[in-house]
Amino acid sequence: MSLLEQLEEEIVLGLRYPRERLVEDDLMRDFGAKRHVVRSALVELENRGLVERRPNVGAFVKAHTAKEVRDLYAVRELLETHCASLIQVPVSQDRVEELLEIQQQHDDAIAAEDLRAVVRANTAFHQALFALADNDVLVAAIRRHAQMAYPIRSVTVTSPEFLSRSRDEHWQMIRALQDGDTAGLAEVCRAHLLPSRDAYLRRLGPG
Repeated sequence: MSLLEQLEEEIVLGLRYPRERLVEDDLMRDFGAKRHVVRSALVELENRGLVERRPNVGAFVKAHTAKEVRDLYAVRELLETHCASLIQVPVSQDRVEELLEIQQQHDDAIAAEDLRAVVRANTAFHQALFALADNDVLVAAIRRHAQMAYPIRSVTVTSPEFLSRSRDEHWQMIRALQDGDTAGLAEVCRAHLLPSRDAYLRRLGPG
């Protein structure tokens, strides 16, 4: 796993929290990486919306305002529900089997309290699900905006309550696909976004 991927994973897991300063020398020491590798990773994380860099100050994990959170999740809802509605049903059994296999990995990771494996299986599940719409541009946009939400999702990603809800909603998505219910699938996708958004807004407080 590259330094970029490791830092991205640490952000979504909350190991690198919003507003935390990312010091080049510290990252070089912690990961045994050369300066140009660290700088390249920080530039790409900034491009992905996970990090902000301030002149003469340094790089920080992105901290979103309430408006930024609402705006981002409004776009994610539009993208993901539309993508779900585009999926042609019935879905072939081999594609359903792929989702079932990934979701079993997600279930197992939650049971084992392996949060890194949870995050990876969750990402794989959504990539496989939205790929069913057969629109690569839309799927790339969904992934891009999901990455931007990593610092927001870090608030809930380690919570057993939210992990259980996420797992249950994944199974609802699979059942909706099996039933050919794209409207129901889109609604579950919409509801699936709300816990991380709302938890982050509550942490920000009134305003």
